[in-house]
Amino acid sequence: MSVTKEAILAALSHVDDPDLKKDLVTLNMIKNIQVEDTKVQFDVELTTPACPMKDMIQNACVNAVQHFVSKDLEVTPNMTSRVTTNRQEKEVLPGVKNIIAVASGKGGVGKSTVAVNLARSLADSGASVGILDADIYGPSLPTMFGLQGEKPGQVEGKMEPLVKDGIKVISIGFLVDENQAIVWRGPMASSAIKQFTTDVNWGELDYLILDLPPGTGDIHLTIAKQVPVSGSVIVTTPQSVALADCKKAVNMFLNPNINVPVFGIVENMSYFSPEDQPDKRYYLFGKDGGKEIAEQFNLPLLGQIPLVESIRTSGDNGTAIEKTETVKAAYDQLAGELARQVAITNSVASLSN
Repeated sequence: MSVTKEAILAALSHVDDPDLKKDLVTLNMIKNIQVEDTKVQFDVELTTPACPMKDMIQNACVNAVQHFVSKDLEVTPNMTSRVTTNRQEKEVLPGVKNIIAVASGKGGVGKSTVAVNLARSLADSGASVGILDADIYGPSLPTMFGLQGEKPGQVEGKMEPLVKDGIKVISIGFLVDENQAIVWRGPMASSAIKQFTTDVNWGELDYLILDLPPGTGDIHLTIAKQVPVSGSVIVTTPQSVALADCKKAVNMFLNPNINVPVFGIVENMSYFSPEDQPDKRYYLFGKDGGKEIAEQFNLPLLGQIPLVESIRTSGDNGTAIEKTETVKAAYDQLAGELARQVAITNSVASLSN
């Protein structure tokens, strides 16, 4: 049997990326085709290691080659990734491909918990990730990463982020006593944020997560004006009082003076399931409020995170979540859906440039 690389490419041209709406060959996602007798292998370069469609695309590649070339071929697609970016301005955070702001309209909805575990899930998928604690008045990342009392080093005049769980971390909490209240006016807080983006050696990152303070204020305006944010994620809980503030947060980012894309909504504390009855769900704070907000603004619902004790204890202990199947699935889905929305946004923007 004589099989050519051209025949393999022709077969794979029938496989579309379901999000980017073009075939893998046109998107230049097929690399390193090797043919040896009846064995065929090639690399499929996805737009993120957290791609939720990975298994579906892999199976489609196998089926296409066996259908259009020969059913007797042993086909091995190697799923790799190269995270895309659409950043044009490279003066600020030049090595960072995508800068994602995690925000909430009000406090107490678990925004920092979502930001930290989103960063962990993206890192677990193979992406290079950093997280910046932009909540100057209430920094929580030192505790949530178990880095209390640690101090960042300096190299050639730039601050070096601390690293935990493979994630680069910076917080004002590393620079002040944990019992010291930070009583700063808005311009001082904004200046600190600017320093964390210009005077920190973040290096090369696929994703930098910005854990913003709750509400809408000076720091949000500073970040929108001075940091090339790729897009935002809005965290809410299902109850009405949180949803009202969630709408304000969405409208802030969509305001023409800020104009930061909203990748989607995360509904935190969506439901509670007892350990001995995992199939039962109790909607303690209401049901599907985040979903309704997403539909109202025509935004994706990125994920619904359950209310689980291990999420709380991991934040208090500064350790990665002891991931039960329910929690792991929820955060992995969130990371995959966010990565998907980032890739779609980058693709659309690159086509319009």
